[in-house]
Amino acid sequence: MLNDKSILVTGGTGSFGQKFVKSVLEKYRPRRVIVYSRDEWKQSEMQKDQDFTQGQVRFFLGDVRDKDRLCLAMRGVDYVIHAAALKQVPAAEYNPHEFIKTNVDGATNIVEAALHSGVKKVVALSTDKAVNPVNLYGATKLCSDKVFVAANSYAGDAGTTFSVVRYGNVVGSRGSVAPLFAVQRDTGILTITNPEMTRFLITLKDGVDFVLQSLENMVGGELFVPKIPACTVGDIASVIAPDCKWNTIGLRPGEKMHEILIPEDESRNVLEFDNHYLIQPIQSFWGNKIGILGGVSCSDGFKYASNCNCENLSSGSLRELLVDFLPQPVGG
Repeated sequence: MLNDKSILVTGGTGSFGQKFVKSVLEKYRPRRVIVYSRDEWKQSEMQKDQDFTQGQVRFFLGDVRDKDRLCLAMRGVDYVIHAAALKQVPAAEYNPHEFIKTNVDGATNIVEAALHSGVKKVVALSTDKAVNPVNLYGATKLCSDKVFVAANSYAGDAGTTFSVVRYGNVVGSRGSVAPLFAVQRDTGILTITNPEMTRFLITLKDGVDFVLQSLENMVGGELFVPKIPACTVGDIASVIAPDCKWNTIGLRPGEKMHEILIPEDESRNVLEFDNHYLIQPIQSFWGNKIGILGGVSCSDGFKYASNCNCENLSSGSLRELLVDFLPQPVGG
């Protein structure tokens, strides 16, 4: 699918962006892979990595807030993966305008630049926090999701198609609990919000593979949700630091007890497949083609959350996922 094609990745210097670019270079023979981001230092560090020294990789400084720069970057581009966002929940509450400019206005700029440049497909990354949002970050990502789905109305039959991918926590990502517990292990005490809190877990590789799968299958207007396992925070703590005591501090502002990837209110629009769910748009002014993908309709009241209708990780499977954060044996 990506052989001899040009792909642009916004937020391309982030953990997802780097893994995505590396995977594309390993699996395909793209004409160009454009890393679009605003951090020159991260780009310079990425350029030193042998994985990204191939001639197809281009590094393009720019901000998703700058539509003119996006239009320039998207010239001749076939596919866009939009991974750029401001993500820290506390920072969003204190700096709402900045998050709106990047996450909402930036999404609009991506859409308009893609339409202007004749891009074939755009996949935007979302988050579980966009479902029934209780913090500003989640609210901006919900707006972003709506912007990308509605964008299909403006493309016409032969124009650009837009879709969204939504999944939960990436194992070991910045700000996640696994690396925090690994650091706190040396103190003998872990700070835990609530040991019964549940979280979805997905590896970076599985996230990238799912985005590539969605890019290939999309017809426009879908919101793809992978089937991924979940566990409690207490389970994670027990695996990473089995000998530590727990200091339970309670939920932080803007935090949920359980993650929700598909709420009950959207169940009537959900189709189930072997390894994922697909949420159809509430209204498809452009004509809904999603039916050609197949799938089975979910029952009314269906809900997909980290404590409901999902696989629970066994201790062994959790250890495999968290292997990079496990205590090292003495002398190891």
